[in-house]
Amino acid sequence: MKKGIFLLTVLSIVFTSCNNDDDTPPASNPDPLQSEQIINFYAPQTGGQGQPVGGAFTKFDFTTGTQTTSDTDWDIAFRGTTIAINGGEATGTLDEPIRNGEAAATIVSGTFASVTSADGLTFAQDGDTAFAIPTGSDNGWYNYNFMTNIVSPIPGKVLVVKTRNGKYAKIEILSYYQNQDTAQDGRYYTFNYAYNPNAGDSSF
Repeated sequence: MKKGIFLLTVLSIVFTSCNNDDDTPPASNPDPLQSEQIINFYAPQTGGQGQPVGGAFTKFDFTTGTQTTSDTDWDIAFRGTTIAINGGEATGTLDEPIRNGEAAATIVSGTFASVTSADGLTFAQDGDTAFAIPTGSDNGWYNYNFMTNIVSPIPGKVLVVKTRNGKYAKIEILSYYQNQDTAQDGRYYTFNYAYNPNAGDSSF
């Protein structure tokens, strides 16, 4: 009798152990990196040529990978050659968007492929004295040739963005002109971007 009870007890333990193993959920896999090219992203402005610059910024949301008109669900916004982020304070620029996120940005020297992580980078937010992404020729992402009136992205400049909700993206601006043709209208961005949708993961 004692031997039978012992055997039943062992079998019960083994069976329970197997059931517990079966109930253990599988380890979650990280979401894949989102990598896309955006073509002819229109960022118009009013004024210029000595007149006050204005007009709404065109907003972009990394979560959806699309343009948005939302007042809250945006990470980065473009108007002419100026780029705003959804973090920090108003700069005092006419018609700039309201910031209600925690976005920040920096510019890294290197190729798009060589920027593989946001670890160790120092980020800045828009503030009352300047944009996080500097404006003006040779100050940030572009050069302006006064002889030809051409805006050209500076080679080897990669924008790294900490998004409004603490995730990470990188951007390589390829062109400021429609269809990447400097003979056509300006204020049409073409850019590559990579976005890591996993919280706490700063790798690209």
